[in-house]
Amino acid sequence: MDSDRKAIVVLLSGGLDSSTALAIAKEEGFDLYALSVDYGQRHKSELDASRRIATHLVVKEHSIIKMDLREFGGSALTDDISVPKGRSVREMQKGIPETYVPARNTILLSLALAWAEVLGINDISTGVNAVDYSGYPDCRPEYIAAFQEMANLATKSAVEGKKIKIHTPLINLSKAEIIKRGTSLGVDYSLTVSCYDASTLGQACGECDSCLLRAAGFMEAGVNDSTMYVPPVARL
Repeated sequence: MDSDRKAIVVLLSGGLDSSTALAIAKEEGFDLYALSVDYGQRHKSELDASRRIATHLVVKEHSIIKMDLREFGGSALTDDISVPKGRSVREMQKGIPETYVPARNTILLSLALAWAEVLGINDISTGVNAVDYSGYPDCRPEYIAAFQEMANLATKSAVEGKKIKIHTPLINLSKAEIIKRGTSLGVDYSLTVSCYDASTLGQACGECDSCLLRAAGFMEAGVNDSTMYVPPVARL
C-alpha cells in the first residue's frame, strides 16, 4: 500500500457502535478496511449485519475471520449460559456481566493490528464505549492506552518509526450521542444488529442489556428506532 494514503482498519461487529465508528472514519477521509470476527458468538446474525454495513458505507475491503472462542467458553455469548435480561441500568453497572467475553477486545485488536501491519496501515478504530455502563474492563480508556503502547513496542512498523494509533471516537459518548452522530452521517441503523440474543434473522429480543441501552438511546436522541424485534408470542 502507498504509505502516503490515509487508511484505517475498523473493527466492525455489525452493531450500532462499530457502524458509527466506521462512518466517522469515512467522514475523516480514511480509506476503510473493515474487520469482523466470527468468534462463535450466539448472535451470528451480527456478521450478516456487518456485511450490510460494509456495503452501505462503501468500504475498500471487508475481511471476516473465523476464530472460535467457544473452545474456551466462559461467556453468555460463547457458552451455555443465559443472557441476562430485563435488568435496570443500575443492575447493569454492578460488576462484570455474563456477556463479557474473556480477552475478546485484546484478541480483536490484535487481529486488527496484524492486518494493519500487513497492509501498511498505522490507524485502527474500535467502537468501544465507557459511558453507558462500565461492566467491560476492556472498554476503558486506560486499557486502550495500554494496548496502543504495547502495539508500538511489538510491531515492526512501529519500531521503524510508523507509530500505531488506536482511535476510539465513541469512548466518551452516551448512546444517544452516538446515535445522533451516526444519524448525521447517514448511518442506516436498521441494517445493524446489537442484540446479544438475536434470532437467525437478526431480530432483537428487546430484553437484553444491549437492546435496552439501544432502545433508551434512540428515545433520548429523539430518533426513530428502526430495530427489528422478535414478534411477541401469541397468548391464549
